[in-house]
Amino acid sequence: MWRRPPAPCWPGSRQATKSFLLEPHGATGGRILSLDGYVDIHSHILPGIDDGPADIDGSIAMARAAADVGISTMAATPHLRSDFPDVHVEELAQRAQDVQAALERERIPLSVVSGAEVSLAWAVEASDEHLRLASYGQRGTDLLIETPSTGIYGLDRFLFELRARGHRVTLAHPERCADFHRDPEALRALVAQGVLLQVNADALVDAGRRSAIRRLAEQLCTEGLAHVLASDGHRASSWRPVTRLAQGLEALSELVGTQRAQWMASDVSRAIIEGAHLPPEPPVVRGARRRWPFSHV
Repeated sequence: MWRRPPAPCWPGSRQATKSFLLEPHGATGGRILSLDGYVDIHSHILPGIDDGPADIDGSIAMARAAADVGISTMAATPHLRSDFPDVHVEELAQRAQDVQAALERERIPLSVVSGAEVSLAWAVEASDEHLRLASYGQRGTDLLIETPSTGIYGLDRFLFELRARGHRVTLAHPERCADFHRDPEALRALVAQGVLLQVNADALVDAGRRSAIRRLAEQLCTEGLAHVLASDGHRASSWRPVTRLAQGLEALSELVGTQRAQWMASDVSRAIIEGAHLPPEPPVVRGARRRWPFSHV
């Protein structure tokens, strides 16, 4: 069941870090450590299988960087699609457990949960068991579906079929799809049908203010259509760093207010990982222009 992190223990603070308990757990067991902080539902922290870190040292560096900016729980979501043949759905849980064990040896306060970024082509052909193995924590409740880069015709039908098979669907980074730039109403229709939208933090930070990606990301947030902010992190630094989540949160809080930003970065994301009902939705406070309450980012 979803639980709000206790205030006033802000993520990244010493108090939050001290609340970490080194308790053994498995990525498939459904139990998440009781931690204060943000929940990142989209990351490529598993080493050596997709375009994430090449080795476990890179994964450890990425986890340390994530913990330093206040992320306490991270879903390992490698690409499940044909151009990444080293990603095997049957191995995801064990690989997540191996990373978790390495982090516990290093005493890094980050909980890793099994998941996947699933291509639509893979998902529609997958068995029910394979979809369960690709879901968060292998609960069989929630799937992260990668937004096609182009060609959204029929997307609503395919997502409906996945939902009819018992899965809540979160659509990853729809702001990057050129077809949605031309037809944002298609996203509004998907949300009305029950699809959740996850925006990448770097879309609010790295993209130029006049870029189509940033315009759509901001529109989804300010109109209350986006449900989750995630890092889509691939490295500790340099290319697509996981630390963009903290910077994106600051930008998001200025767009929609701190309560809505907290809801998108912690409350909804935790409900997705735990397979729980979404928590009550706070209003969007447009043009809030308020600083996010941690100063080290």
